[in-house]
Amino acid sequence: MAAAEHGSFRKAGRALDIEESAISRRIRDMEDELGASLFQRHAGGVRLTLAGQRFLKPARTALRHIDAGASEVAAVGRSEEGHVRVGVFSSLASGFLFDLLRQFGKLHPNVRVDPIEGNPAEHVAAVRTLNLDVAFITGTKTCDGCETEHL
Repeated sequence: MAAAEHGSFRKAGRALDIEESAISRRIRDMEDELGASLFQRHAGGVRLTLAGQRFLKPARTALRHIDAGASEVAAVGRSEEGHVRVGVFSSLASGFLFDLLRQFGKLHPNVRVDPIEGNPAEHVAAVRTLNLDVAFITGTKTCDGCETEHL
């Protein structure tokens, strides 16, 4: 897309901070795979062929979808949206933990927090099998295969 917009592999490379040769090689590989030339190369740069013109619109659509998907995944990774399953031992369900989860909810309103009650052994097993994202348990025992933090 950058080569089509700039009319040059060199200018596209500068805009994307990629070597011109890398762009040229990637486009050549894509043309080989598609079985059609996407660009007419000339001394002044490049121009889309008919095949290139036909390829550009779906390529733009695909990149928009990829960008949107990447933004959604990044938002989940930053805990801006999503779903968190939290193992809670009933004796910890009030006080500190209640305040912590309430504050998290205020800071991340698009994240659904599902507290799941159970005993420490069940929670550790559920974390190991990815049925819980995090668990708050009592005791100082380390849990093999789990990251722990003493609070």
